[in-house]
Amino acid sequence: MTTTEPSGVRRGLDAQTLEELRQIGARYPQARSGLLPMLHLVQSVEGQVTAEGIEACAQILGISAAEVAGVATFYTMYKRRPVGDYYVGVCTNTLCAVMGGDAIVERLEEHLGIGNDETTPDDGTGRTITLEHVECNAACDYAPVVMVNWEFMDNMDPASATRLVDDLRAGAEVRSTRGPRICTWREAERVLAGFNDGLADEGPAAGPATLVGLRTARANGWRAPEASTSSDDADNEADPAGDKQDSNDGNDSRGGK
Repeated sequence: MTTTEPSGVRRGLDAQTLEELRQIGARYPQARSGLLPMLHLVQSVEGQVTAEGIEACAQILGISAAEVAGVATFYTMYKRRPVGDYYVGVCTNTLCAVMGGDAIVERLEEHLGIGNDETTPDDGTGRTITLEHVECNAACDYAPVVMVNWEFMDNMDPASATRLVDDLRAGAEVRSTRGPRICTWREAERVLAGFNDGLADEGPAAGPATLVGLRTARANGWRAPEASTSSDDADNEADPAGDKQDSNDGNDSRGGK
């Protein structure tokens, strides 16, 4: 049965969701190329990749359920268990771990009363948190990094991470360090399915640490080599030696005429 939450988030693959899945497939010359965003749409509605969602994608794309399940179980962004309103991923890969990522995970597990890949119970507010340690958030220049619904929270520590999850559970507006205000996980999944939420231009796209190399190059006048033209490439292929004339003005390499 399909229900509608107060926030307007639908649950269950209703007619509108099935039509949106077809729309995603129609974006691509080969419809099966749309499987990844289709799975994100399923998650935005059901809170996870469900058996019903796998079957729906398979039928629309004309492929087997096993092929869809193979994709859904390969990528870690697709969840086979329900995800809370806020997915908090703490990087514990090498640099973030050295900078304090492990300590952040330990503090949050203790504070929230849950372990890795677990979700807090609903305390009556309707706002739940799923906690997971991840291998890399691709933001080493801001280590240690925490992601909330795929948005960056940079240079975190146990204290700031604790305040972060408390603010999320309290319903306070939280803004990512280099992006928009934090929406719910299901809303973020709908964006990954290709449906614009109008927040793409909120917040800076890159921070100072990321731009150090670019600014250093500009200050020193460094530029990348100019790309060669197609005609230059053709000439070099025809005469790799550059058609240079012998330095002996016509003499052969043995000094003869």
